[in-house]
Amino acid sequence: MTNRRTFIKKSATVMATPLLFTKPDVFSILSQKHLNRVRIGVIGTGSRGTGLMQILNAIEGVEIVAFCDTLPFRLKEASKISPKAKMYEKYTDLLSDKNVDAVVISSPLNTHAQIASAAVNADKHIYCEKTMVKGAQATLDLVKKVKDQHKKIFQTGHQYHSSRLYVHAVELIKEGQIGKVHAIRAQWNRNGNWRRPVPDPMFERQINWRMYREYSYGLLAELSSHQIDFANWLFNSHPEKVTGFGGIDYWKDGRETYDNTHVVYAYPNGVKATYTCLTANAKDDYKIYVMGDKGTLVLDYANAWIYPEGTYTKEFGEVDGVSGATTNWVEGKGIPINYAHIDPTRQALEDFRDSIMKNQKPLSDLETGAKTAIAIDMGIQAMDSEEVVHWSNDFKI
Repeated sequence: MTNRRTFIKKSATVMATPLLFTKPDVFSILSQKHLNRVRIGVIGTGSRGTGLMQILNAIEGVEIVAFCDTLPFRLKEASKISPKAKMYEKYTDLLSDKNVDAVVISSPLNTHAQIASAAVNADKHIYCEKTMVKGAQATLDLVKKVKDQHKKIFQTGHQYHSSRLYVHAVELIKEGQIGKVHAIRAQWNRNGNWRRPVPDPMFERQINWRMYREYSYGLLAELSSHQIDFANWLFNSHPEKVTGFGGIDYWKDGRETYDNTHVVYAYPNGVKATYTCLTANAKDDYKIYVMGDKGTLVLDYANAWIYPEGTYTKEFGEVDGVSGATTNWVEGKGIPINYAHIDPTRQALEDFRDSIMKNQKPLSDLETGAKTAIAIDMGIQAMDSEEVVHWSNDFKI
């Protein structure tokens, strides 16, 4: 086993390296394209959509010129954030607006494929929130259409894929800083019913769409998808098969999506990745543990640590008067990975702007989004059937 002191010294040297990247000269890039901004239309102004609008308003070289929602009170709230932007009730009307260069799709999951397809027809740059599409076949259909017809940028909203801390963590792992990876354990646990307040019961399904199968795949799609995307990214692959269990076991309130999910994905390299989502216990909240034979790299929302493997010592002696053995485990202390970065969602939106300006492929793109979307669909099938579900040879991305 690698000497722990040598390992820590090497890791500290690598992790002490400061963040060195130069921000693009936004306005010089724009002027080269005879533009002075990227004009964005936001489709879906619920909690996520309005959150994205607030961030977009703070980004140089970006202007929200339109937004759309089917609920009047949401349009009213969005108008407070971007009062000069044009308001639409139908996304088709927004897509027909010649002043819109790009769209951010933050509507319910079951609408993503239809809206993104229409955005391709309208020749808009597309930022499609995660999960990219609901269902494997719908995902494959959109992938084909984008590849065949779309000449603009397509970015999927797995924001941690844009996090410079996560990019650095992936680099460290690939450099062998924790040795050979043999397992991933991830969780995103909360204690609460995960509901949004509803001003009138008639809006229940539209506001709490994440609770209903018609619109959503629930916890796996809305939360664990980020962590599944991370594993796909790390291995530059997709899972071969998945098994798992889910249930509506705590919140007996009419929801149709699971209130707890437990799935295990197997990758071609032999790594098993386990994902848990709870809504009745928040212990340790959000974590990703990447486990190698030299150490474990741990990620949360905004921080990361490496825990080198400790030393395992056998001590022979008497245990309760009987000759036997006891063991001592000296656990390695966590080493913080100090790497400068900004909020991942802001970084993702800045990356979208930069991809448009430079005409470059986003980090979280059509293909990475599609692989995660199909993996989510497989996980739902596995939990529903309580069987092992395999990646199909028909899944060509």
